[in-house]
Amino acid sequence: MKSYSIKELLEKQPVGDSVEVNGWVKTFRSNRFIALNDGSTIHNLQCVVDFEKLDEAVLKQITTGSALKISGTLVESQGKGQSVEIQAEDVFVHGTADPETYPIQPKKHSLEFLREKAHLRVRTNTFAAVMRVRSALAFAIHSYFQQKGFYYMHAPIITGSDAEGAGEMFRVTSLDAKKPPLDENGNVDYSEDFFGKETNLTVSGQLEAETYAMALGKVYTFGPTFRAENSNTSRHLAEFWMIEPEVAFNDLAANMDLAEDFIKSIIRYVLEHCKDDLEFLEGRLLDEEKSKPQAERSEMTLLEKLKFVVENNFKRVSYTEAIDILRNSNPNKKKKFQYIIEEWGADLQSEHERFLVEKHFKCPVILFDYPAKIKAFYMRLNEDGKTVRAMDVLFPGIGEIVGGSQREERLEVLQQKIKDLGIDDKELWWYLDLRKFGTAVHSGFGLGFERMVQFATGMGNIRDVIPYPRTPQNAEF
Repeated sequence: MKSYSIKELLEKQPVGDSVEVNGWVKTFRSNRFIALNDGSTIHNLQCVVDFEKLDEAVLKQITTGSALKISGTLVESQGKGQSVEIQAEDVFVHGTADPETYPIQPKKHSLEFLREKAHLRVRTNTFAAVMRVRSALAFAIHSYFQQKGFYYMHAPIITGSDAEGAGEMFRVTSLDAKKPPLDENGNVDYSEDFFGKETNLTVSGQLEAETYAMALGKVYTFGPTFRAENSNTSRHLAEFWMIEPEVAFNDLAANMDLAEDFIKSIIRYVLEHCKDDLEFLEGRLLDEEKSKPQAERSEMTLLEKLKFVVENNFKRVSYTEAIDILRNSNPNKKKKFQYIIEEWGADLQSEHERFLVEKHFKCPVILFDYPAKIKAFYMRLNEDGKTVRAMDVLFPGIGEIVGGSQREERLEVLQQKIKDLGIDDKELWWYLDLRKFGTAVHSGFGLGFERMVQFATGMGNIRDVIPYPRTPQNAEF
């Protein structure tokens, strides 16, 4: 007797064959109909048992959440909702689930409640679908870069540098928390720490990836990053995953080409390989939208948003042009924006980015040449002395999803920028070495993986697209 995953069985439908499946009970109706799911697909498999032939002790153990092995014959279904079903001949109970305490019952649960049960929430249709899409996106990302000749680089998780310069980092130490060694000035003496210096969890693998790009040509990182930002919003996590390609000899235009091609490729992959999950998530989103006021409802369905990105060329617009458009827009003039655009140099908010994408250009947008004052030190300074060769990719419904730049390859300019910002150049000696030994134009960008999963699944809160969210005051599980 052949053992199948439920997905495989529903696709092949070997009617008349003796088959075996394993999974968890979604529902058990009339002591006869078991809806079984093994996580391989959004669809359940109906298994029909003859309760008169089934041992009463086994029957009592079949409850929602119980793990079963069911053997029987696959037949065409006479009922609605499924094309095939198993006429069960034997039921083996791997493990029971107490109906009084099992929290994932066949009813609607709030997302807030399910976050408290994060170890079990993936058994719901919503989270199972989200995590399958997440897995497919991760595979698509690696496939894209491998096919394009990139090398996968593992950037260090423990680092002594702050790539973003924001200072919001988690310290890594082995010193005694109650009695750390102190120096002559009464400060913690990190020379006695494990690494002999102050170290932190990384906020980005970009700087290290640049060093490898300047030897291997094209590299990418895909790993965890950490921000100690005390932000309790639907867009922020303390631990999240980043994809960061770095390419030698690429200028800003080539960087924008890469970002657009990359994003379209991975979204095209999930559209092709996650149809059932995306259709389910779209239906869930449509139900959610019904409870919102008309003005707050999205103008596009989930699948329409994904196809919107794949099927449209990304409009490339300078920051200066974007500021003019926003300053003269009706929402700005009528003070409908929460943050009014008054002058050049303003840091754009998601409401501004979404206006450009959804209302003005009606396509994804890449903004470039931002004011140097609102961007990181490593971005190449333009000839005007006030803008840098930065670029952000803007999406409908979410705003910025990718941020990148052409990197500053000129030693003297980079040294001056580091000095002006008060950054300790001794911490970045190795980064400056790249500009001393065979420097060249190079570029890269960062994509927050959870932001992409959020966009692809339509989930409103970033905490619901990562298995175990890490946020302020929350490191459960």
